[in-house]
Amino acid sequence: MSVLLSDVVSGSAVGLRGRLWQLTAAELRAAAVEASAEILRLEAVRVAVVDELSLRPDDQVIASRGVGAWLASNTMLQVRDGKKIAALGAALRPFPAVAARFDVGDCSFDHAVLIVSFCESPPKGMPDEAMPRCIDLLLAAASGVEATTTKVRYVIATLERIFESDEIPPAEDVDRNELRIASTLNGRVVVRGDFDALTGEMLLSALSNLTMPTPAPDGTPDARSAAKRTADGFTELIRRYLDCAKTGMDGGQRPHVNVHINARDLAEHRDCAATPTDGGSVSDLDVGHMPWLGPLSVSQTRLLGCDCFLSTVLLDDHGAPLDAKPGKRLVTAEQRVALIARDQGCAFPGCTCVPAWTDAHHIRHWANGGPTVMNNLVLLCRSHHRLMHRKSGFVGKWEIRIGVDNKPWFIPPPSIDPQQHPRPANTTFKT
Repeated sequence: MSVLLSDVVSGSAVGLRGRLWQLTAAELRAAAVEASAEILRLEAVRVAVVDELSLRPDDQVIASRGVGAWLASNTMLQVRDGKKIAALGAALRPFPAVAARFDVGDCSFDHAVLIVSFCESPPKGMPDEAMPRCIDLLLAAASGVEATTTKVRYVIATLERIFESDEIPPAEDVDRNELRIASTLNGRVVVRGDFDALTGEMLLSALSNLTMPTPAPDGTPDARSAAKRTADGFTELIRRYLDCAKTGMDGGQRPHVNVHINARDLAEHRDCAATPTDGGSVSDLDVGHMPWLGPLSVSQTRLLGCDCFLSTVLLDDHGAPLDAKPGKRLVTAEQRVALIARDQGCAFPGCTCVPAWTDAHHIRHWANGGPTVMNNLVLLCRSHHRLMHRKSGFVGKWEIRIGVDNKPWFIPPPSIDPQQHPRPANTTFKT
């Protein structure tokens, strides 16, 4: 029995696995994208239906103590997930622009939750007339295949920066921190915590070099899952602490918290710090940025700046670092700091790998006369680093060029994009 591309998404998955071999790779990619779009559509349908049911509950819903619990009891959802669906439906009612974008499948469930949460509790210094423009900025960050939670959170942090108030953002509220450690009946221990962004950044920085995949001596890839590697890393972290707080090396440095911010935004004095103007854009302002957890408010960054090791990186008009010490094949510590400030992790489009797990790649190889200068260097994770050096089984070759903005641009091979349109590096989103 043959399989048609149109039947893959509309039909049942029963027996489908044994027939998918008949599709080409291009058809499989198209089916995966179409199925994902269909999931977004059905997600929006479910939210709308559940919300309408919450406005007109019948005996079954009332007996279940709410539409969210009723949904969970009649599906394979957990109660907390059913309540999240019901809560989003109610939260979307006052914000039709967000609801409309969610309904057409151009905004994911999680991003819609972030946006309505901001709209429900905007910064105290934000006037009511600014809300439509803020929603437009948030939807722009949440729309399209390039949307990420980090980009949405960056816009939220920037808006909080513009309308600064004394209110502590939820991500930085240490009073919400919780850590529960409980033993189980079989003698194991369950750990569950909820921490502010800075504490999370410290934990992830300390764990980073302990949780990386480690190949076996014969080159066999690490077979451990990410959760197992994290558990092993956490165990090793505790052991090192008990052994006089020994630490390893992370990307050529001892693990510590790194926060990037423009000097003008770090300034405490209002005459020095950048402020929004009628003619300026949101991208003219900056917020603190942590490699692992992303945006950090200016106030918290200034607090950290009172007692820290301050490393200065000079930038040009496009925000690209100026060069330093080009003479050696190996990247210097100063150059790596500058690369992290520019690329903020793996620069390959769409990659979210953090700086600690990247290599400095020579765009023009050192063996071919490529110098170790900023305009010939780019941060790449191990997977994309191997891709640039002709990864086994990959047809074609990606090219990297430094653009007029002094930042890396990636040109895909014809097998991916016949027109070979340059793609910008995966840098922090600016509105």
